[in-house]
Amino acid sequence: MRASRPSRSRSARYRRHPCAGVRSGHSAGFTLVEMIGVVAVIGVLAALGVTSSRNALTRGRNAQAIAEIMELAVLLNEYRATYDSLPIKLAGIGRRGLRDPWGKRYVYHRISDLIADPNDALEPRKDRFLKPVNTDYDLYSKGADGRSRQDMNAGKSLDDIVRAFDGGFVGIGEDF
Repeated sequence: MRASRPSRSRSARYRRHPCAGVRSGHSAGFTLVEMIGVVAVIGVLAALGVTSSRNALTRGRNAQAIAEIMELAVLLNEYRATYDSLPIKLAGIGRRGLRDPWGKRYVYHRISDLIADPNDALEPRKDRFLKPVNTDYDLYSKGADGRSRQDMNAGKSLDDIVRAFDGGFVGIGEDF
């Protein structure tokens, strides 16, 4: 009697070798150059995403500060209409300690107080011709850098959110 060979199933006979179809000497993975290219593309996309999100955050904070200054201006004008004078501080309109989107207090000064006390170091905000930009009161945020100068065209003041022309302009100092 002859020993019979174990029978193979049909699928076992036609099973492909793992390296079948691959040229000899090459593996089926990615090359180092391909990997570097993919990492570079991902890096560029990430950098663009971070930059655009920062810009969006800055625009959002600027818009919030502009809206808050406009709201404060309405409250100050209502106070003036009621009492025929402006409050000494923002506390007079119930906004004591109000902070801008960068965590700094809004700056408010009555122009009459600034002119009346020549010993005071504060002066009204001025345009590029060194003329005061408001006749009633100055109201502004020092912006993202937290620094400001009375001259609105100074480098430190370009990111300020300002009220000028007695409320005719509210926006970024750079746009003034």
